[in-house]
Amino acid sequence: MSSRNAPAEVQAAVDAPARGDRAAALALPVQVVLGVAYPFLAHMAGTRGGIWSALALADLALLLLAGPLLRRRWWALGLLAMLLAGLDGLAGSVWLDLLLLAPPVLFTAWLAWWFARSLRGGRTPLVTRIVSALYAQSGWTLPEGLPAYARGLTAAWAALLAFLSVANAALALCAVPGGVLYSLGFRPWVAVPHSAWSWFANLLNYGLVGGFMLAEFQYRKRRFPQRPYRNGVEFARRMAALGPGFWRGLLR
Repeated sequence: MSSRNAPAEVQAAVDAPARGDRAAALALPVQVVLGVAYPFLAHMAGTRGGIWSALALADLALLLLAGPLLRRRWWALGLLAMLLAGLDGLAGSVWLDLLLLAPPVLFTAWLAWWFARSLRGGRTPLVTRIVSALYAQSGWTLPEGLPAYARGLTAAWAALLAFLSVANAALALCAVPGGVLYSLGFRPWVAVPHSAWSWFANLLNYGLVGGFMLAEFQYRKRRFPQRPYRNGVEFARRMAALGPGFWRGLLR
């Protein structure tokens, strides 16, 4: 290494972590915006079709690749270009509508598995890990009965999400037109309007999850009045303050 090049290389090494931190900080809000937009775009695709199907799938591709794209990973840019070219090639075909049937099933199934696997022996239930971190963040000890409650809540989340995954799959099979069986040339015994599938899979799913979350939060406030947060806003703020490292660790 020459002394002439050394300062530039040292500076690049110093700047690289900073760029990575900025990308990591920006990735979450970008993913939140894309994630919130997706169900509405998918619902427009499910009820109107046309260009909306390609837009919804393009939004999903950006959501999945947002992190590496913001970190300037060339492979992510190349993959995004191939995906967008593929969507353009499939525009107007039945394949885009079939692809849109999969995310509600796969996403809820993955979340159900994520909660359920933490209930296995040798693991800490997912909700227990979260509430333990929230209480530890404020220097509080867990109140009596909360670990058992958190384990039961983890199982309840797994069951709810598994139900939604099965319901989404059943509706995707029976949707007419555009469902799996219909697209393969079979008439389902129970025909479900495609718009009904879209309302359930792309919008009502989130309403059920949000309703369950709010009802459980209100119940928990009464059962465990001693807690390190006063209301839902502070609860959300403290959850965010746990940091990206904590939330990435939950995925392992």
